[in-house]
Amino acid sequence: MNIVFLTQDDPLYVKVFFDEFLRNHRNEDEIKAIVISRLMGKKRMKDLLRQMYGFYGPVDFVRMAARMGFTRMMGRRKVEPGRGGEKKTYSIMQTAMAYGIPVIERSDLNSEEFRGMIKAYEPDLLVSVASPVIFKEELIDLPKRDCINVHSAPLPNYRGMMPNFWQLYHGETEVGITVHRIDAGIDTGDILLQKNCSVVPGESLNDLIIRTKRMGAEFVREVLGMYREDRVAARPMPSGGSYFSFPKPEDVQKFRAMGGRIL
Repeated sequence: MNIVFLTQDDPLYVKVFFDEFLRNHRNEDEIKAIVISRLMGKKRMKDLLRQMYGFYGPVDFVRMAARMGFTRMMGRRKVEPGRGGEKKTYSIMQTAMAYGIPVIERSDLNSEEFRGMIKAYEPDLLVSVASPVIFKEELIDLPKRDCINVHSAPLPNYRGMMPNFWQLYHGETEVGITVHRIDAGIDTGDILLQKNCSVVPGESLNDLIIRTKRMGAEFVREVLGMYREDRVAARPMPSGGSYFSFPKPEDVQKFRAMGGRIL
C-alpha cells in the first residue's frame, strides 16, 4: 500500500503526531512521501503573528515565540537517515529524514504540477494531518482508494479550526478524535473511526493538543490496518453538528475567565 501524508510545518504540535506515528509504524516503506505546506497555509507572516498574539496574549505569546524560535533553529540541522527514533528531532522534516522518508515542501496542493508529482507515487491513500489547504476534487480523487483526514473532535460537532480549544471552551468532559474520508465539504466525509477520551481536570489546551495528537497517530495506524486488511467499514457523517473558526481574542479572554489555561 502506497501512502502520502499531507501536513503543515508545525514543529510544536503536528510533529508530535509524526513522532508517535513513525515510532510505532512497522511499514515505513509504504510511506512514499510527507508533503509539508507552509504553517497556516497562505497567511502572511505578519498576519499570522497578529493572530497568534491575539490568541496567546503577551506573556504566552513570548513563551510560544521562544519555543518556536528554538525549534526552528534546531530544526535546520541535518539528520542522518535510518536512525529512526534514536535521534532527537526538532521538525517534521528531521523526523522524516531519520526514517528515510522523502519530504516535499509544497503549498500549491491543488495545482496540476503538484498532482502530477504525487501521482508518480501511485498512492493508494492520501492522509491529511492538519493540512492547511482545502482539497479540490481533482486532488481528492487522485489516490486509488481514499483521501482521509484526522480531526480532533467528535464530528460532525466541532468542525473547522482549533477543535480542542472549542471543546474546552464549551466545558466538554470528553473530547473526540475522528478519522474520516475527505469530500468536497469541510470535515463532512464518511466516518472511518471515531473515539472519545476524557478531559483531565485542570488540563491545559497545550497538554490536550499534545495528548490528542498522539492518540490521533494511534487511530490513523488503526485505520491504515483496516485498509491493508480490506475491512474498512465507513458510516455516513451525520448531518448537523457545529462549525467554528479560529478563536477571537475575546473568546480566549472568556476561556481564561472560566479558568481555562492555554499553556
